[in-house]
Amino acid sequence: GGEIYFDECYHTNPLVNAMSVGIVKVGKTVSATATGKGNPVMYVGSATGKDGIGGASFASAEITAESTEELPAVQVGDPFQEKKLLEACLEVIETGAVVGMQDMGAAGIICSTAEMSAKGEAGMYIELDKVPMRQQNIKAWELLLSESQERMLLVVEKGKEDIVKKVFDKWDLENAVIGHVTDDGLLSFYMHGELEAQIPAHELVLGGGAPQYDREFREPKYFTSLQNFNIDDVAVPTDLKAVARELISLPTIANKRWIYRQYDSMVGTVNASTNAPADAAIVLVKETRKGIAVTVDVNSRYVYADPYKGAMMAVAEAARNIVCSGGIPLGVTNCLNFGNPYDPEVYYQFVNAIKGMGEACRKFDTPVTGGNVSFYNQGPEGPVFPTPTIGMVGLVEDLSKKMTLNFKEEGDVIYLLGEIKNDIASSQYLSKICAVEHSPAPCFDLDKEYDLQQTIISLIKTTAIQSAHDVAEGGLFTALLESGFHQHLGFAINASG
Repeated sequence: GGEIYFDECYHTNPLVNAMSVGIVKVGKTVSATATGKGNPVMYVGSATGKDGIGGASFASAEITAESTEELPAVQVGDPFQEKKLLEACLEVIETGAVVGMQDMGAAGIICSTAEMSAKGEAGMYIELDKVPMRQQNIKAWELLLSESQERMLLVVEKGKEDIVKKVFDKWDLENAVIGHVTDDGLLSFYMHGELEAQIPAHELVLGGGAPQYDREFREPKYFTSLQNFNIDDVAVPTDLKAVARELISLPTIANKRWIYRQYDSMVGTVNASTNAPADAAIVLVKETRKGIAVTVDVNSRYVYADPYKGAMMAVAEAARNIVCSGGIPLGVTNCLNFGNPYDPEVYYQFVNAIKGMGEACRKFDTPVTGGNVSFYNQGPEGPVFPTPTIGMVGLVEDLSKKMTLNFKEEGDVIYLLGEIKNDIASSQYLSKICAVEHSPAPCFDLDKEYDLQQTIISLIKTTAIQSAHDVAEGGLFTALLESGFHQHLGFAINASG
C-alpha cells in the first residue's frame, strides 16, 4: 500500500513519508518512560559515530545554496543490524526486566533521555564516556546529538542488568549501562567525571517547559487567483480518447508497479493484498480471522487550494480506502509537511490544515495516535504544497468479508454512489492537461461523506456487492480503469444517467 504523487513543487524538496504498523498483544506493550530511582539506563545497538550530528537542526532550516554546503554526515542504515536489534528487544521484553524503552531518533541521546525522563517525571545521570563509540575522538556534545542508526535506550529494573545483557550479547549487539534514573528531574551528562551539561528534562519537551509561540498567519495571496476561477472558461474537450490517453499517462495516475516491485511484498507471509487488489493494504493477524487495513493518503493540491477542506478530504479519502477494503477505521498517524513556519502564509496553511484534519478525525472517530511535523520543505522557488500525509489503520473483523476493488464477472452492474457534480476543480485533468494552476478545492461535505461510507460498510456486510473502489485522482474514468485491469474486463457506462 502507499501513494506516489508528482508535482513540480517537489523537484527541489522531494518528500518521503514512511509508516510502520505493528501488532502487539494486549498487556505486552512497553512504555517509553523512565521511572524508579536508581534503575540502570542501558544503551544497546550500533556504536555511536559522528554521522547525523546536527541533522535535526539542519532539517529545521530553509534550504539555500549556502546551506547545501553545510550538510551533516548522512547516517547510513543497516537493515540487518536493525532486524537484530528489534528481535533482541522483543526477546528482552519477555524477561520482564524492562521498565521503559525508546529508540534514538532525531537529536539522538539528548532527545531520548529527555523524553523518557519527562514522561516519568524523573531525571537521569549519564556517563557519556561509557557510550559505545565507533571512534575515540568524539566530543561530549557530539555524543549527545549524534543520530547514528540502530540504537535503543532502555531503563532496566535494578538488579536485572545481567539478564538483559545476556540477551543482547546473544544477538551480538553492543550494549552498556551508561547511567541511572534519578528523582531530581535533571538530565546530568558527565564525560570522564566532569559535568558537561545539566538541564531539567521538563524544559526540553513539548507540553513541558519548551517554549510555545503564537505565530502570525494570514491568508495566502494566491487565494485571489482561486476565487477568480470560472469553470465556464475551460474548453470542453472534443477528442475524449486523446484526453483519456493523456490522463492515464500522467505520472501521478500512471501505473507505479515498477516502484512497488522494488520491495518484497511477501516478507512474513502476511500480505493479503498480493493477488487481491484493494483500496487499502490488508495484513493478516496470524492465529485469528482478523486483518488490518492500512492506507496512506493526501492530495496536496486540494490542501493547497483550501487547507481546511483539503485536510478533511485527506482524512476522508483514507477512511474511504479502509471502508472500501472491508475495514472499519480505527486511528490515524500523520506527517505534516510544510514550508517555512515563519512565513505567515505557510503558517496559515499549517493552522487550517490541522483544524480540518481534527474535524474530520472527530467525525470518523479516528484518534490521532502520533505523528510528526516537517517544516522548511522549500527551495528558492518556494515551498512545497502543504502536504499533511494521513496514515490510517482499520480493522477487518473477518477476512472472508474483505473487499477488493476489481470487477469480477462480465455482466455485473456498476453503481456510482454519491452526488455527481460538474466539478473538476484542482483535478489532475485541470492542472496538468488544461494547465490551470489555480482552482478551488472540489466540493466536499463531511456529513455526506460519512453517510456514504456507512452505506458502503452496510453493503459489504450484506455480501450484496463484489467490489468497491473509491473515486480519487483521475476521477471516475481512472477508477473504472483500475477496477477492470486485474480481470482484464472492460466497462460500458451510461454517462447521461
